[in-house]
Amino acid sequence: PGSNHMSVVLSKSLKTELYRKAVHLSSLWMSLFILWADRNVSIVTFSLLLALNLIVEYAAYRKTAVVGDLFRRMFIRTLRNREVCRERFVPSGSVYILAAALIVSVCFTSKAAAAAMGVVLVADTCAALVGKVWGTYRFSNGKSIEGAAAFFSSAVWVIVLFFPTVSPLIVFTAALLAAAAEFFEKETGIDDNFAVPLVSGFVLNLISL
Repeated sequence: PGSNHMSVVLSKSLKTELYRKAVHLSSLWMSLFILWADRNVSIVTFSLLLALNLIVEYAAYRKTAVVGDLFRRMFIRTLRNREVCRERFVPSGSVYILAAALIVSVCFTSKAAAAAMGVVLVADTCAALVGKVWGTYRFSNGKSIEGAAAFFSSAVWVIVLFFPTVSPLIVFTAALLAAAAEFFEKETGIDDNFAVPLVSGFVLNLISL
């Protein structure tokens, strides 16, 4: 009975993670938008979306009628425990994703910015799912070797997709820094949805100027 109960819990946990990462991957439109839209249009768009997202999430935190209730009904399955904290307002990962999209749009070339967003959206998804399903050895911060390897390898592929002729050293450096930002999220206290695009985009921007 105990093992059956555990498998049910793991199954529900995996389904929740799959749902969360499906929502995560749906944000890949950001990479395409950054790549094809005018820079100023990207900046304005992400600024408005970030402001709207913050307003809606704060309304949900304050339990404001209609807006807050609608947000919780739609996205409660994508929120982590710390993001539904009632003692203080904690922004969800989408806030950090939009903030990162805004900053990379402002600071980096469109190609570097698009690649950086692709890295966090694809590599983070791969790391979470591989770690959840196949993760065996886990570090003290909860990360697994398998998840970390999945993040690094998928980050490499995303970068090569955007920069097919760039030096392998640059690719590995950008992917390694991104993987480090994700791996040490708890230690640094910086959300990986925000840190990963910035560190990978910084490196990639140097070769795309």
